[in-house]
Parts: sequence; C-alpha cells; structure tokens
Amino acid sequence: MKAFTYTRAETEQEAIAAIVKMPQSVYLGGGTNLIDLMKMAVALPSQLVDINPVPLNTIEEHDGGLRIGAMVRNSDAANHPLVRQHYPILAQAILAGASPQLRNMATMGGNLMQRTRCYYFYDPTYKECNKRTPGSGCAAKDGINRIHAILGASEQCIATHPSDMCVALAALQAVVHVRGQRGERTIPFADFHRLPGNTPQIDTNLQPGELITAIDLPANNFAARSYYLKTRDRNSYAFALVSVAALLDLDSSGKIRDVRMALGGVAHKPWRIPEAERQMAGKNASEDVYRRAAAVLLQGAKPYSGNAFKVELARKSIVRALTKAAA
Repeated sequence: MKAFTYTRAETEQEAIAAIVKMPQSVYLGGGTNLIDLMKMAVALPSQLVDINPVPLNTIEEHDGGLRIGAMVRNSDAANHPLVRQHYPILAQAILAGASPQLRNMATMGGNLMQRTRCYYFYDPTYKECNKRTPGSGCAAKDGINRIHAILGASEQCIATHPSDMCVALAALQAVVHVRGQRGERTIPFADFHRLPGNTPQIDTNLQPGELITAIDLPANNFAARSYYLKTRDRNSYAFALVSVAALLDLDSSGKIRDVRMALGGVAHKPWRIPEAERQMAGKNASEDVYRRAAAVLLQGAKPYSGNAFKVELARKSIVRALTKAAA
C-alpha cells in the first residue's frame, strides 16, 4: 500500500479545502470499497480526508419528500421509519447488498461512489484495463465476461456498476446535493453516473474536490406497490447478475397511472429508459404490457461471449419484478 497523508475534517469547508490543497486526495467515509482498492494498489491516493466528523448524518422530511445526509450509514437508512414507510424499495435494495457488517459501516454518499467489481479492474497484474490505465485496452471483452455489461458499454470498457442502492435511487429519481469550491449544486440521479464512452476511468460527473452532502427523494405514490428483485449466484453477499427496481401506481380499475423501472448489473450505471415507462401509462397492469416494456428497456443489448444469458434473464426479471410490485 502506498504511503498517504491522513487529514480529519470537522466541516464541509475543511474537507473541501483539504482535498483541493493536495492533488490525488480522496474523501474517506466508511471506506468499505476504498480500502479494498488501496490494498490492491488500484487506488493510490496521496491523502485521505476523513469526513466522518462532518455533520451530514441526518434523515429528515424536506419539501414533501425526504433528505438523507451523505454520511448516514446504509443500515440506518434501510431501517429508518420514514424510509420504510414512504420509500420501501430503497430499504429493500440496501438490504439486498453487501453484508450486515458492511452496511453498518458504508455511507449513503460512499455507496454512490462505488467502483466496478470487474475482475480485470481489481487485479493490477492484468495490464489491459482502460478504467485503471486509460489506453491499455479492455481484457474483459475477450476474457471472462460473465458479469459484464450488455447495455451502454463501449469499445473501451464493458464493466458494470455494482450498487443495489443506486438502482433504487435511479427509479425514485433522486437528486444528489454536492458542494465544492464554487459552492453548492444539485445533480439529477440520471446524470450523476456516466457511461464509459472514451473515458471509462471517469465514473461520475462530480467536479474535482466536490463533496456529496445529501440525497433528496421526491414525494411519490409508489410506496404501496414497489419491489426490488436481485438475481445473483448466491443468496448473500454477491453482486447482481441482473437487478430490477419496479415502482407502480395503479388506479382502482388496475390501470397503470405511473411507473418507474431501473436495471442493475447490466450497464456502467443504473439503466433507465423513460420511453419504456411512458408506453405503459394508461394500460392495464398485465404480463403482456410488462413484456413489451422489457423489450424497450433491452433494445440494443449487446452480449459478449460469457453473458448472453443476461438478456433473457433481464427480460424475465423485469416481468417478475413488475408482477410482484403490482401485487
């Protein structure tokens, strides 16, 4: 592990100033992903800025919805009464991820910053990884790619985003609050993470030094009919092969008033196609409608040698998740 400087920040301003002062610095929250990356010499920060003392750990009602501080632990968010009552799909998604010990440490802001679990990215003995070393190639394309992307990938990278929580936040149309040298700004969740394109080493649209301060969840009518489905190789502590966040609002006759869907395990970021949701509006909640929506969500899917099964798995998972949500 490379030697680094440790700085403890008490306020947002102190944290941002410390990051700006020393290049290649990173924020330290729970450290559940960062420390692993440092041990593997994938992340080589010159300074860790500990933000645990910064007061960003509250959950409160805000503008009819909910505001969750970036330093709230995943377990606390999943078990909070307001989350469980109004945004149960977020609780489901968080509890589907990691292990209890990790959820007790991991923070909401840190969860957004998770990096891919691609085998080639995590192991520096493999030299071909554009995400780790831009311009070196992508070993996964012709290698072991069972867990890799079928949507939104590029010739530069076919890695997937690992978070369960982020799939639920994408469906809920969350908004991320950040603060940097130039002040505060908000980022719609759909714009927070990036597809790989020609710059797979850049995971998010955060500017250098920006600190995530909170996540806003807007009010919705989905609490009664929401479901998070995670398909994985084993029932605990495994990343999703395919996951689906499904949210439905039905009228008294069973017609769809509103719907949201997001997929995990299939792309470089949580995958949403609003057109798939728009074409469901006003129709009866039925398997046929769900199948047509799945076809739109999966348009352009490009499997690789080891993950062609994901296309049909995703199709069936979408139908099952919507069926569960409707029930």
